[in-house]
Amino acid sequence: MHDLKALREDPAAFDAALQRRGLGAQSGPLLEADRALRALQQRLQELQATRNDAAKRIGQAKAKKDEGGAAALMAEVAGLKDQIQAGEEEERTRSAALRDLLAAIPNLPDAEVPNGLDESGNREIRRSGSPRNLAFGPKDHVALGEDLEHMDFEAAGRVSGARFVYLKGALARLERALGAFMLDLHTGEFGYREMSPPILVRDEAMFGTAQLPKFRDDQFGTTHGYWLIPTAEVSLTNYVREQILDEAALPMRLTAHTPCFRAEAGSAGRDTRGMIRMHQFNKVELVSITTPEQSEAEHERMTSCAEEVLKRLDLPFRTMALCAGDMGFSAAKTYDIEVWLPGQNTYREISSCSNCRDFQARRMDARYRPDGQKGTRFVHTLNGSGLAVGRTLVALLETYQDEDGSIAIPDVLQPYMGGLTRIERAR
Repeated sequence: MHDLKALREDPAAFDAALQRRGLGAQSGPLLEADRALRALQQRLQELQATRNDAAKRIGQAKAKKDEGGAAALMAEVAGLKDQIQAGEEEERTRSAALRDLLAAIPNLPDAEVPNGLDESGNREIRRSGSPRNLAFGPKDHVALGEDLEHMDFEAAGRVSGARFVYLKGALARLERALGAFMLDLHTGEFGYREMSPPILVRDEAMFGTAQLPKFRDDQFGTTHGYWLIPTAEVSLTNYVREQILDEAALPMRLTAHTPCFRAEAGSAGRDTRGMIRMHQFNKVELVSITTPEQSEAEHERMTSCAEEVLKRLDLPFRTMALCAGDMGFSAAKTYDIEVWLPGQNTYREISSCSNCRDFQARRMDARYRPDGQKGTRFVHTLNGSGLAVGRTLVALLETYQDEDGSIAIPDVLQPYMGGLTRIERAR
């Protein structure tokens, strides 16, 4: 959600920022709706003042035993009451319409975000590790998993349809091990607080993190009025909705390992094979709640925490600064971390770390009270994957494969695998 005061002060800057996202000017309809609403509110204040004055004069007329004058004033008050009620209904309608207009407009990109309308405008800022020089033609994760008889898309298709998978045996355990390893790292070394959040949430929570209303078709809803979370960002960020926090509690760092659910309505024909784009997947999420002054440094810190997972697993990756046109709806600035997949011979996104500034906080009404001050300010919210567990599993399979199709297990994961050092074909 946007700050109307800032929009009134500089509508040209607002439109210019949206233009960087590939959108047309939006300030005109917003300011027109805002002016009409404020004019109505001013009129209601004047009507209320007139009504109060007339009510006061009724008592004065009755004190003078001027029954005719009192009756006329009472009729005037009744008429004013009807006007005020009608005006208040119009105010609710206009307020909702203005809120709907604002809710449909994405966050403004930070000034240092690269220009560009799609992924071709993204800028690489660093790279870690080098792809392994395999002496054989690498298989992709689907071929590896199916040859090992630990991955079954066909059975999942019979049960649930496309974009689902059964992981079995050692691969199921490896997925569990990855999630545990990531949580241990983020909580034990990086100071995130582990949470076990709800995975069913209400409309208000999805609105707060901006999945609703614009991305309704990408979500899975229930017949009981709940939504399955597309990411634990929803549950974790909304943990502070409608709260006023003490500044001393910030930054607040939260993490959770949850299933995630996405309809992938806009991705027809993309990544239909394998585990890259699933309707159901597991992810370790990182969320930070900060003051405005802390959020820029927190964004860099969060990104480095996600990168460290890949470093510990010895998986090559690169970190990209997303351009204005390629960022998510809520983001003011985003870093994507892309892991190398030998089976695809390319880098693919495995984490997206975003600073949303106060955009989500305004939608959630999440504030904090600065030390020594009476007023409150909106918090800043940040979120990132630390990491997408399924995609990390894909990267491990393809990176640690041997020519015989077996998979070596990285040293840091072996304690989580009961000492198992290699995954081989099921027997």
